[in-house]
Amino acid sequence: MGNTPVAGFLAAAAIALALAACGAAPQKQNAGEFTDDAALTAKVKSAIATNVGARAAGAVNVAIYKGTVQLTGFVDSEDTANGAAKAAQKVGGVRSVKNDIRIKSSS
Repeated sequence: MGNTPVAGFLAAAAIALALAACGAAPQKQNAGEFTDDAALTAKVKSAIATNVGARAAGAVNVAIYKGTVQLTGFVDSEDTANGAAKAAQKVGGVRSVKNDIRIKSSS
């Protein structure tokens, strides 16, 4: 059975899949990076609450990966969205901020 064409094909397919997975797999964080990002998330949320208010901080979602912050959610004004982004940028350890916060429509 080990010398059958099917066995050879399956072995080749398994190797090809393993190699493809190595190149296409997203990078994973190690435990230290995950902990750092979790701590950074808390600092960013606190900074947003301090600078634009607890209500706005509650409406803003913070996602961090290796120091890159993504802000999402819905707030009442552009000033609040920009203030949240500026507050996040000032936190030590933040490399960049992607502001995807949306403004609630007034209708």
